[in-house]
Amino acid sequence: MADTALQVATIGGGCFWCLEAAYQEIAGVDHVVSGYAGGKVPNPSYKEVLGGSTGHAEVVQVHFDPRVISYADILDIFWAIHNPTTRNRQGYDVGSEYRSIILYENESQKEAALASRNAVAQLWDAEVVTEIERLDAFYEAEPYHQNYFRTHPERAYCQAVINPKLKHLREVFAGRLKRS
Repeated sequence: MADTALQVATIGGGCFWCLEAAYQEIAGVDHVVSGYAGGKVPNPSYKEVLGGSTGHAEVVQVHFDPRVISYADILDIFWAIHNPTTRNRQGYDVGSEYRSIILYENESQKEAALASRNAVAQLWDAEVVTEIERLDAFYEAEPYHQNYFRTHPERAYCQAVINPKLKHLREVFAGRLKRS
């Protein structure tokens, strides 16, 4: 599906391995790249981001075909596969690098993200703490982080954390999954 008509959504909601694995299953998604954004240090390493001093979040860039799936649909999936009410935390992953964040590229994405967050906030008893910021820079994570679940499905983290998220995704978004 490599095509110049692809659009990009940049989002973070916990460990990038979880988001990457989920979006790789969605029809209309061409590819997903794990990386870092929302911080103040150029070209951070995983170790630096994990240390919390760079200000970056673990994020993914979802490259999608808007003729198949919309930006709003990408956001709907985002809200369903993480908890937007836990500040700087998703499950056992704790720290500002695991915060819930949407990084927009243009005014259209910004408006869609704000409207989406406002709608989702009505569904939660707790405050939705998802940040919405302009994307200034995206730094691709190290190669060993790319396609992590696909290359390491037997690892404990994949079994305990990613597999349950994928099970939920497959149940809720069955009609949006790629055909095998």
